[in-house]
Amino acid sequence: MSSQPQSGTAESVRRVLAVIPARGGSKGVPAKNLAPVGGVPLVARAVRACLGAGLVTDVVVSTDDPAIAAAARGAGAALGEADRLHCVPRPADIAGDTATSEAAVLHAMDAHEAMHGAVVDVVLLVQCTSPFLTSEDVEGVAAAVVEDGADTAHTVAPFHGFVWREEDTATGVNHDKSFRPRRQDRPRDFLETGAAYAMDAAGFRKAGHRFFGRTALVVTDPARVLEIDDPHDLARARALAPLLDAQAASLPTRDDIDAVVIDFDGTQTDDRVLIDSEGRELVAVHRGDGLGIAALRKSGLKLLILSTEENAVVAARARKLRIPVLHGVDRKDLALKQWCEEQGVAPERVLYAGNDVNDLSCLALVGWPVAVANAHATVRGAARAVTTVPGGEGAIREIAAWVLGPSLTHTPIPTSVPTP
Repeated sequence: MSSQPQSGTAESVRRVLAVIPARGGSKGVPAKNLAPVGGVPLVARAVRACLGAGLVTDVVVSTDDPAIAAAARGAGAALGEADRLHCVPRPADIAGDTATSEAAVLHAMDAHEAMHGAVVDVVLLVQCTSPFLTSEDVEGVAAAVVEDGADTAHTVAPFHGFVWREEDTATGVNHDKSFRPRRQDRPRDFLETGAAYAMDAAGFRKAGHRFFGRTALVVTDPARVLEIDDPHDLARARALAPLLDAQAASLPTRDDIDAVVIDFDGTQTDDRVLIDSEGRELVAVHRGDGLGIAALRKSGLKLLILSTEENAVVAARARKLRIPVLHGVDRKDLALKQWCEEQGVAPERVLYAGNDVNDLSCLALVGWPVAVANAHATVRGAARAVTTVPGGEGAIREIAAWVLGPSLTHTPIPTSVPTP
């Protein structure tokens, strides 16, 4: 995560506001901005990219949907950047299908300036619909205006295709169809990615649109260019996420943590409960998770199972794994904080794995908040890392492989733990 700019005096630092428009209504993909890609809601991915850009001083999510606001705040809390992130309620008259992104940005600027009593110098428009936008992309468009003096800037990708238009007849748009020059002999063309834009704030207010004055092009990796407009785009993004996210992911290693704390229901189980005719409960756990936990224990890490539910199943599983358990806990964050103090472990050196909203307070407390793949969308947004497999299907084994090395690849061998 990049820090805010440190050079110069406080007065010399320009206010750079990144605005993420994220309305709740979407006809092409319902609840699109909450749709998970790589296990993380689109709005949370955009928040992370903006907060990771060092020149960005503040981030505003403009939304009319409380669930989107919650996912955005969770992402900010996970990065320890809650103070730089704000959610601005978007009025209905600029939240419909015909509303422009410019209208949302102008409204967000007004709200932010009124809240802080300070004028924004540079404003960014960052789109949730580009899931593979990076902090480097955001930093690039900001730098083009802040440092290089451009009036506007936006992300582009090299483009070498021949464009055609069909009216009365098919005609070449960027070429003469009677002559097909080699790529190296053609003008260098770029495709606007639709991901990130930066504008001098005063110029943007005057022009009312995102392109004015001198425009700088910030070239990004064409492999990451994808805009989600329909379900097919979303499916492609989800298919690409394991590859593209792995290239940029920061996952915890043994050097990063001193303790692993694990929720039980939905994290070590698949969140289902089987009840027999006598009222006894059975839950499904994963044998691979047991092997992963054993390896974590042998590595010298402190381990704990922390569960809201007071249940003999939880205690039985903890005994089997030979690790301590705290269950029947109403305030998991307070219990976790006390446990850290007793163990002499700094919270920022703790990995916490969870799946539901009652884990959010713990995720905000630790340095490595982790969500399982099937966690609630708000929890995935609050996580610093998300497993590729769901709870109860080897998620803890996967976490152990992050920490201790890839030799701990999980093998799906489910088992059941009965109430003793």
